[in-house]
Amino acid sequence: MAGFKKLILIQIISWLLCVAAGSYFISVGFDNAVSEAQKSAQVTVSKYINELSIDDISAENLKKSIANGNTFSNFTLRDYQGAEVFSVSSSEELPAFAEFIQSQFNSIRPQFAVNDAADVKVEFTLNIQQLASQLQTALFIVILISAVLVIIPIILLKSIFYQLNKNISTTVSDIIDIYINQNQIDDDLQTALDGSSLKKLGKDLVPSFNRLSHFLKSKSQDIQNAAMSIKQEAYKDVITSLGNRNMFVEYYEKHIENCEQSTFGSLAMVRCSELQAINQSRGYQKGDEYVRGVADIIKHLSGTYTGSQLFRLNSSDFAVILPHTPLKEAERFGENLQSRFTQYQQNQELSSVANTGIVGYEKGKPLGELLSVVDNAMSMAQSKQTNAWHVQRETDLVNNVSAGFGNQNWRKVINEVIESKRVHLVMQNIMPLGKSIKAYAEIQVRFKTEDNQMLPTASFLAMAEKLDMAIEIDRLIIDSSLEKVKSRNLSEKFFGLNVTASSAHNDQFVIWLERRLLKDTHIASKLVFEVSEFGLQQNIKASKRFIDMIHRVGARITVERFGVGLTSFKFFRDLKPDFIKMDASYTRGLEDDKNNQYFMRLMVDLAHRIGVSVFAEGVESQEEKHIIETLCLDGVQGYYIEKPKDI
Repeated sequence: MAGFKKLILIQIISWLLCVAAGSYFISVGFDNAVSEAQKSAQVTVSKYINELSIDDISAENLKKSIANGNTFSNFTLRDYQGAEVFSVSSSEELPAFAEFIQSQFNSIRPQFAVNDAADVKVEFTLNIQQLASQLQTALFIVILISAVLVIIPIILLKSIFYQLNKNISTTVSDIIDIYINQNQIDDDLQTALDGSSLKKLGKDLVPSFNRLSHFLKSKSQDIQNAAMSIKQEAYKDVITSLGNRNMFVEYYEKHIENCEQSTFGSLAMVRCSELQAINQSRGYQKGDEYVRGVADIIKHLSGTYTGSQLFRLNSSDFAVILPHTPLKEAERFGENLQSRFTQYQQNQELSSVANTGIVGYEKGKPLGELLSVVDNAMSMAQSKQTNAWHVQRETDLVNNVSAGFGNQNWRKVINEVIESKRVHLVMQNIMPLGKSIKAYAEIQVRFKTEDNQMLPTASFLAMAEKLDMAIEIDRLIIDSSLEKVKSRNLSEKFFGLNVTASSAHNDQFVIWLERRLLKDTHIASKLVFEVSEFGLQQNIKASKRFIDMIHRVGARITVERFGVGLTSFKFFRDLKPDFIKMDASYTRGLEDDKNNQYFMRLMVDLAHRIGVSVFAEGVESQEEKHIIETLCLDGVQGYYIEKPKDI
């Protein structure tokens, strides 16, 4: 296109040069014609007046003969004394271009003639209107011819350029179609053009297309590698490097649900039972180590099964696919897991490690339906002894008409715990960081089965909340704790008791608790009730009634897991707690996290202004404890300070 524009520019310049040259030669010819006309007029006028006198010339006749202005533009007759006899002047002006030529050549000048007797003098200027008209016609013809000579080549060139461009586009398009349709990506393009009508037209383009082909193949490979890398990152769990839930769903849909061949096997779901407790009491770093430890155990045992696949579905759940493994063999897998989990529990001093639910699968089984069944199996396993497993068979579901088979079993287990009061109390002290600070020991609870096996605490409390049995559990814990304090003569020591928000917001529970504490007022004054910040914020009005009652009986309140919810000054002003316990997430890596340090310092300043003490939980290292001391907190709690122990 740029070349075509240059060509048009050259054509226009050539046209202008032609017009200029033509105009020049016409102008020169016009000047010569004027000169010749003037010479002829000079001779004619001189001859006419040479033999005449002023008396012989009839001024009127002469005036009539030249008055039309066709011959002279100016004509003046004078006598021998020089007096003007008459004068004729034409009012017609020359065209602009004739005036321009006249100004350049100055060829049109006044002329003079005198007779022999010297009594007749004539002064005249020749009229060149006719010559100017001829000049105008000649210039128009020159311009027209030049324009035609310029425009026609431009039109032809444009047509040729358009046709050439169309041919090139069509040729390239046809070559691309041949290249794609014959799938010649791995072959030379010359092969695709053999026997084609485009062979002659496209042969010059072959090297370029081959280079383009190699470039596209290299870029395509780079894109595929990048996409694969992104997919691997999106499908990989950061902590364990296992496939995550996305990869699990993709694998199941491809190899089981939509598999062309018949297939079967077992699916096991393993749930870490102590993750939440470890995160809160020991910190998230220890929680990550715990998850990796569980993953290593599962990976080691599942690796003995051909084609097994292990995925981490969420923070606490793992999924194990054992292809072509019947449920009978899967039971042995569950037993081995329980044995290894128990060993890991003893080494790490944990209450439990994980529970396992196992179900069978076959081709075409929808994933949602299978996960519902395995979750049911998980509920059954959690309601058994520590690190238990449970195999859920289709026949079990058919024989049991209730959809909440696992829930029913949990309800039974929780009722047995309440009726038999099978709770085990331990405590973990909060270390004060100042002489005037009053701290206390938090009472923590473990639940046992009728076989004296520890149940997973987090699962037990979660199921109690789900089944609306949390209030009964809170009553059991408070009763057991008060009896323990009285029987061990520990009424001089301060203890903390956890209460769920659902209990704190229940009017009947609040009435019961007030009456219960009034029975032992000397013990009530030594108790501190811990309720989560998030739970209290769910109903500020009910929370205030609960806290006011606690203060009336002489006990105190701690807002635990502080900083997780939407903290505000209004929260302090309305509820007026005695202590706040910062969530363990603020303690984790505190020495390197300036934002957490700033937030904790801000909360300490705010709390101290209204007389509230601030504790930190989940302290796991000397560095964390040192930073907390510099931030002026009032106490610390965690495995670095003290592990939970029997009362």
